[in-house]
Formats: sequence, structure tokens, C-alpha cells
Amino acid sequence: MSKQFEKLTECYKYYRSVTDFVPSSGLILGSGLGNYAKNMRVLWEIPYGSIPGFPVSTVEGHDGRFLLGYIGDVPAVVMKGRVHYYEGYPISDVVLPVRLMKMMGIKSLFLTNAAGGINREFREGDFMMITDQISNFVPSPLIGENISELGTRFPDMTHIYDLGLQDLIRRTASQEKIRLKEGVYVQTTGPNFESPAEIRMFAALGADAVGMSTACEAIAARHAGVKVCGISCISNMACGITGEELSHLDVQAVADRRGEEFQRLVTKIIEKLG
Repeated sequence: MSKQFEKLTECYKYYRSVTDFVPSSGLILGSGLGNYAKNMRVLWEIPYGSIPGFPVSTVEGHDGRFLLGYIGDVPAVVMKGRVHYYEGYPISDVVLPVRLMKMMGIKSLFLTNAAGGINREFREGDFMMITDQISNFVPSPLIGENISELGTRFPDMTHIYDLGLQDLIRRTASQEKIRLKEGVYVQTTGPNFESPAEIRMFAALGADAVGMSTACEAIAARHAGVKVCGISCISNMACGITGEELSHLDVQAVADRRGEEFQRLVTKIIEKLG
């Protein structure tokens, strides 16, 4: 048994000491979705700090707790706050929450984030469904001894973001009359925002939006056989697109302003997953 799997097992033992609840869907809340709890019937809350060896978020605006309960009729686990690679955690710890949710029982994972828009057809406040990703700028969470209990050594990544879930997102956005963009997401390490030259490089590589999370989580979930979907809130245009300097407070402000509609879209999608 690998050390990573031993650590994961200890986290799971603690979880089972708290509840025998089995969620079918997982949701990771990005910026702007911090008040999501009002959209679900919460039965249990588990602070990250109470779980042995579990990473704890240090970023303002990212609370650190699991919410367990029902979104509509769907049993779900929600991560209220995530950890990031730039906080100094090893990449294996950054994806530990995803792997724990897999052990809890999830079959699908919904990833959300606030991202910078690279595609010049995007506007601040747009929602972008993630159709593919570029993760080469952060370490793979699968480096090191393979956790064979979760997945194969060389997992296929042809469809990281499940095609069926993408269709569900499109239909739901249309029914809710919410404008939805689509595109490729690229993850960087952060915490600094990207330079204009880096944004031009990402655009040349085919990226439509950039952020500091999500891609590594998607890889870990696919490795473990979990279906993945994701939506970015374009909270700002990326560096060099408009000439304005970037601020985390501005990113949060836009994400919060779009939060209500983002929550409605996410909730409707998860309700249909059931």
C-alpha cells in the first residue's frame, strides 16, 4: 500500500466515524459560490481541520469544510473551499479531497472556478463550460507510485470532461436561459497572475481561459473512474487583453456578482444528475 493511499485511508476512516452517508455527486465550489449551502439540505458539516492529515485552505474567500446532504433528491458532497498548489501543498495533497470523495461514493464530480478570459470573444461575467484542458504547467497528480486501488498507471484522458455531462449542461443552460460559452481551460501554478506574454502563449496553444486550480483535480478524478464536468466564471479578462492590472479582490467581486445565477445553473444541473 502506497503512503498516499495510507493517508487517504486514514481520512476515509475518520469520515466513516462521523457518518455513513454515501453521496453520488461531488461539487467543488470556486469563487462566487461560497454561499451555496442555501441551495441544499445540509445534514452534516465536516471541517477540513478535523480530518487527520487533510490539507486546509489558506486563501481568503475559501472556507474549509465538507457539506453533506441533498441537492434536490441527489445525495451530494460539496467542498466549500479548495486547496491550491500555490499554497505550498504537494500536488498529491491538492487532489486528496477528490480522491476522498471518490471513496465516499461519488460517481460524478462538478468542478467550478473563477478564471481569466483569454478568448477575446469572452466578456467579464461569462460562464464557460470546460470542454478540455491543458495541465502541463503544473505537476501531474499521478506522478510517483500509482495508487492501483484507484486506477491504472496510464489512464486515458481523451474525454476528461464527460461528453454526456457536457450535453446535460448545454441543455440546462438553454432551459434556464443562461448564456453559456465553451472552451479549453489551462491551469498555472500561481499565485501570481500571468504575464501578457504568457497569455499570448496560452492563446496560441488553444486555451480560452486560465486559472490556478481544477485541471489537476480533473485528472485525479478521471484516474479514479469518476465522470467530470466543469464550469468557469470568467471573472476578469486575462493580463494584457484589456491593459488593466489584475486584483484578487476584483476577481472575487465579479464572481460574487454572478454568484446567484451561477448557483442556480449548478443546482439545476446536479438535480438532473439524479
